[in-house]
Amino acid sequence: MALIIRPALGSDAQSIGNLARQFASYLRELGDLTDFKLTASAYLRDGFGTTSAFAGLVAEDQGKVIGYLLYHFGYDSDRAARNMHVVDLYVDRAARNQGVGKALMARAASIAREASAEEMIWSVYQPNTIAATFYEKLGAQRITDVSL
Repeated sequence: MALIIRPALGSDAQSIGNLARQFASYLRELGDLTDFKLTASAYLRDGFGTTSAFAGLVAEDQGKVIGYLLYHFGYDSDRAARNMHVVDLYVDRAARNQGVGKALMARAASIAREASAEEMIWSVYQPNTIAATFYEKLGAQRITDVSL
């Protein structure tokens, strides 16, 4: 595999839309009934321009997008610290277990450090044990009780 991790571009919209559809299908197989709405047009509408809601990374193998990660920055006023929220991470099923997700997360962590973020935050649908195990192997701590 000739893996390249790079910033996501507007020209990646169709590829990311297709992968987001695969991701939604996978989560539905696990029982998630969410009305998933990330499409190529939503990606373009919300990810670019002067008030973009997120930024992203893609993983490419021989010119084909095989994975993506979307994120945005936030702020924890209790800690007076910046943080990065990973809102989506998905790797095509055919490209899994080859280090693609790990490479995307490593690049995201590098971006977070460059922005002086003190933590990375993401959510996992509880039945998605494959994702939870993946993140825990990267050093993540599972938090299952959040007070509102």
